[in-house]
Amino acid sequence: MSEDPPGQERRPLVAVDGVPLPEKTWENWAQIKAFQAKPDDLLICTYPKAGTTWIQEIVDMIQQGGDPEKCRRAPLHERHPFLEWARSPQSTGVAWADAMPPPRTLKTHLPVKLLPASFWEQGCKVVYMARNPKDSAVSYYHFLRMHQLLPQPGPWPQFLEAFMAGTVPWGSWHEHVRGWWRAREVLPLLFLHYEDLKEDPGREIQRVAQFIGQPLAPAALERVVHHTSFEVMRANPATNRASAPRSVLDQSISPFMRKGTVGDWKNHFTVAQSEHFDRDCASKTAGTGLAFRTEL
Repeated sequence: MSEDPPGQERRPLVAVDGVPLPEKTWENWAQIKAFQAKPDDLLICTYPKAGTTWIQEIVDMIQQGGDPEKCRRAPLHERHPFLEWARSPQSTGVAWADAMPPPRTLKTHLPVKLLPASFWEQGCKVVYMARNPKDSAVSYYHFLRMHQLLPQPGPWPQFLEAFMAGTVPWGSWHEHVRGWWRAREVLPLLFLHYEDLKEDPGREIQRVAQFIGQPLAPAALERVVHHTSFEVMRANPATNRASAPRSVLDQSISPFMRKGTVGDWKNHFTVAQSEHFDRDCASKTAGTGLAFRTEL
């Protein structure tokens, strides 16, 4: 795999409490840390490229009673403020959230240790989606290739080592997932697996609906399942980021919604890389009770 040409605006990462974050996020960190959550806030949290857009659209579809037209009222990134977003001259994620009337649904990629204290104090509900680390790594690699505001991933072997070392944007996959897994003991948190959602979307979507207090009737559930399928979302301008400028997301390099499958890692990992990765994962997840499927 060849490296892509560098983007004009790509900026370095800066560590916040040991977690590499985009430079603009770091510059805005005081505002993010001081963010004031409200008791009826719903927080959607994922490690990058773990099905974030998918679970966001599912949640919004549930909140709109399964009405796809209501979900087309605005692009998804406008419906759910991205807490740590910061890019001049646009409003920051915090400013966007502050201007939104309650109840709010917010999005973050932050690990547990960087979550603003107000979320803990208010006991906000959290929907967390985790994806198996092999497919997460592959999806993240292609995302960083096309994202012009984040550092280049470099060749695949180099990126894979950085992913395992946790030196990629938003840090270690393992620390992220472990931290949020433990947070179930403190916060009202629904922990979802991407692979379970692929296997039985109806079952998992109803779990989300029950968790947020808006269970779906059979017909509404059927509509949510259909309109949040990968094929429908990939063709939906409100979710596919087609309007994003090429200077931010260059979809000529890789589409924002690329494959949405389980097991694409087999097209990228060599046997040696897979074995090395598995050993690394085993040592970092030992004793957590966490398990992930890498194929269906």
